Amino acid sequence: MLELKDVDFVRDGKLLLSGVTLTVGEGERWALLGPNGAGKSTLLGLCGAVTHPTRGTVEILGKRLGTVDIRTLRESIGHVNPRHPLRSPLSIVDVVLTGLTGTIERMPRWEPTPSQKTRALELIDLLGISDLAHSPWTTLSQGERGRSLIARALISDPKLLLLDEPSTGLDVAAREQLLETLDHIHTAHPHLAWVLVTHHLEELPTCTTHAALLRDGQVLAAGLAEETLTTDLVTQTFAHPIAINRHAGRWTATAQRGTRSS
Repeated sequence: MLELKDVDFVRDGKLLLSGVTLTVGEGERWALLGPNGAGKSTLLGLCGAVTHPTRGTVEILGKRLGTVDIRTLRESIGHVNPRHPLRSPLSIVDVVLTGLTGTIERMPRWEPTPSQKTRALELIDLLGISDLAHSPWTTLSQGERGRSLIARALISDPKLLLLDEPSTGLDVAAREQLLETLDHIHTAHPHLAWVLVTHHLEELPTCTTHAALLRDGQVLAAGLAEETLTTDLVTQTFAHPIAINRHAGRWTATAQRGTRSS
């Protein structure tokens, strides 16, 4: 689904990613964690064919960046950004349908087919917001918007889903609803691969299979989640003593008392 080899990314003379190598397989659900400024959003931009590497190679769905029409490639990638810049009062149905055109607003003179409308409503139901299908975007809570954007990302039947801090701005109840939704999506779409960016281990769904830890633009560790999300590795990543525990498929992180990082 996704393969990065020895990737460097330089912007304005600053090295933001260095020697990044990462492989995501079909049906794998990756967590990408690290402190502020670690390069998580930069890496996600490469995964979404939004930017190109300065050095190294990025292959998405078997296509190498720099040798493929990225507009076509992006049609197979679902991208969920909680900072979606929509300002007009589109209904949830219309917001989801914009996923077919890759636009923020409904395209002028474009009309969805009956089957596309049906698919939008099916996804809205899958995300548990069918009672709000015709509610305007401007009246939705942050959690309702988040689930709407996941439906928007799924309507094009992507093979790869990118979630950029999807729990941003959510209260505890809305966060838990979102994580239940992600677990449900895994059940409904078991072959879908995804990469979820977060700062917080508590924001990972139980279906997470793999994790990558990023610090100062480099991957410190990557692999199976239970082998990567450990006290030692997370402590190194955040440069602070953090104890990691897992219960009922969920992770928690707490400061280790009486210990200071060097």
